Amino acid sequence: MSNKKAFLFPGQGSQYSGMASEFSAYPSWDEYAQKAIDVLGFDIVEIMDGDEEILKITENAQPAIFLASYVAYMELKNKITPDFVAGHSLGEYTALAVAGVYDFETGIYLVRKRGEYISQAIKPGEGSMAAVVGVPMEKVQELVKNYNELYIANYNSADQTVVSGKTESVKAFVKDLTGQGLRVIELKVSGPFHTPLLDKARENMIKEVEHIKFKAPKFPIVMNSLAKEVTDPEYIKHYVLEQISGPVYWKQSIDRLIELGVSEFIEVGPKNVLTSMLKKSKLNAKHFTTLITGGVLDER
Repeated sequence: MSNKKAFLFPGQGSQYSGMASEFSAYPSWDEYAQKAIDVLGFDIVEIMDGDEEILKITENAQPAIFLASYVAYMELKNKITPDFVAGHSLGEYTALAVAGVYDFETGIYLVRKRGEYISQAIKPGEGSMAAVVGVPMEKVQELVKNYNELYIANYNSADQTVVSGKTESVKAFVKDLTGQGLRVIELKVSGPFHTPLLDKARENMIKEVEHIKFKAPKFPIVMNSLAKEVTDPEYIKHYVLEQISGPVYWKQSIDRLIELGVSEFIEVGPKNVLTSMLKKSKLNAKHFTTLITGGVLDER
């Protein structure tokens, strides 16, 4: 069996106050933090070490995670070369930057815009999300049909599926399932990610990317919307936008990577959300900090 490696980049929810201080221990931090500040026109570093509530806002969290994950990749770059890359939701934009589809500056600009457009597409509080644990995804697919404007947003693992949609539908769903003794947790998010309710954000992002030249990736990328590897730049452009208002097939993407011969998954970015999810599925997953000699970050 071939021993291939995949780098995985985390999505929203992996931000935490103090992340700039921690990641500033890495040699490439100053260069990329400055580039980020120049492109964004505000001090993202201050936000990354500041109030958790402000950092959590979509248009702040997205560039914050992108910056930290990119710096983490720069640390690994000379030590390990991945055979494949993938990113969870927002993390897909980091994976594309790392694969050279566009440069760092383009990536951080795009994720900031993506955050802004998602925030504008629906009023805060009108949309929400919930994670269903320990219920087969097929059953969740049936259950969401009983609610108005409720969709599956993330197929995370065999026992975790995330639903997303109108707040009242999410709340009703949570109440009904909890009443049946099922485990369902409403998530602390500002909107109904990965649903048709964000079509406007996707349309705005089409205008942002249509003038940007995407290059062929240095590493094949298994994409969220397809759970298959994509190398054609025009297809990449199409599918990275699809996932704004469509589901993230994460479990299926991991299954595809395994089919492609991947036996080692390395999470590259803040926190270890993806690592713990994979470990629960009994897969060989590591956080990048464990691979850096004299690693300065904890595994959080």
